[in-house]
Amino acid sequence: MSTYRAFEVTGRRDFRLVERELTEPQPGEVRVRVEACGVCHTDAFAAEGMRADPSKQIVPGHEIVGVIDAVGAGVRAWQIGERVGIGYLNGHCGECEQCRRGDFVNCSNQNTTGTTVDGGYSEVAYARASGLVRVPAGIDPVDAAPLLCAGLTVYRALLTANARPGSLIAIQGIGGLGHLGIQYAKALGFRVAAIARGTGKAELARKLGADEYIDSTAGDPAKVLQALGGATAIIATASSGSSMSPLIAGLAPNGKLVVVGADSEPIEASIPELIFGTRSIVGSLTGSAIENEDNLNLAQHHGIRSMNEIVPLADAPKAYEHMLSGAARFRVVLDMSA
Repeated sequence: MSTYRAFEVTGRRDFRLVERELTEPQPGEVRVRVEACGVCHTDAFAAEGMRADPSKQIVPGHEIVGVIDAVGAGVRAWQIGERVGIGYLNGHCGECEQCRRGDFVNCSNQNTTGTTVDGGYSEVAYARASGLVRVPAGIDPVDAAPLLCAGLTVYRALLTANARPGSLIAIQGIGGLGHLGIQYAKALGFRVAAIARGTGKAELARKLGADEYIDSTAGDPAKVLQALGGATAIIATASSGSSMSPLIAGLAPNGKLVVVGADSEPIEASIPELIFGTRSIVGSLTGSAIENEDNLNLAQHHGIRSMNEIVPLADAPKAYEHMLSGAARFRVVLDMSA
């Protein structure tokens, strides 16, 4: 094939299906035949025009699983035919100060897949070799795709908590991130409390592995957490600063509120709550490519699965709208074979 299909977007949600010419990968890069791509809320940076030049065409999507079909000059560790993942980070440079200190996530010369370089709403994608993730044999590409961002996000947040096995970990929100967070927290050996509004998700939370369910509309969830001994960490996945703020009081001494749900609303904290008990609020973005491999291996070993709605590439704009509406249960994935 000399061409491939891709959905470009410009401005605000102006999607267009195009045929692109197949090109050879640049030095240090690989070309991947996309098998599946998750539709993530972060795709809004591209689709809602929240980037430097919204008039420039970009292909969204950063939860990509596919097979390498070409390698650029200088690529030695990857071979044609390998199944790989491409996440939000498109590959670190290895030369900037952050990379030299081993902080690949904060590389200053790193593109972001589907935002600054083309992503996976496409039959073909390109990435730096340093950003590739080996996908374990036996994982279906559709199952693996959402784990490359949503899964990695909660996995890395749990590592940030630096908690001991048996510690109480609270997962706030049971949605695209939260339903995975419960599973990862249980797999890592924690006692898990799920926090959500109402009782509608209580049964699901317990099926996913939660030991406790806290209805945030029935009382003060922080008081419930303290009655349970206090949370070593609260992974805040709901995109609402006002819903996160009251949870700080539920942290045990040295506890952390780890924020992964993106929202422009501020988090308000009582200074005494932070000082007395040495509690903290931290953000967690994503993880490195090798951490993503750990993430997939953990998921495979413990049977961690994303709850997905599967759609064909041709319906990518509708899939994006469905994701953005909040009606998806819980992740949407483009299947290129559909």
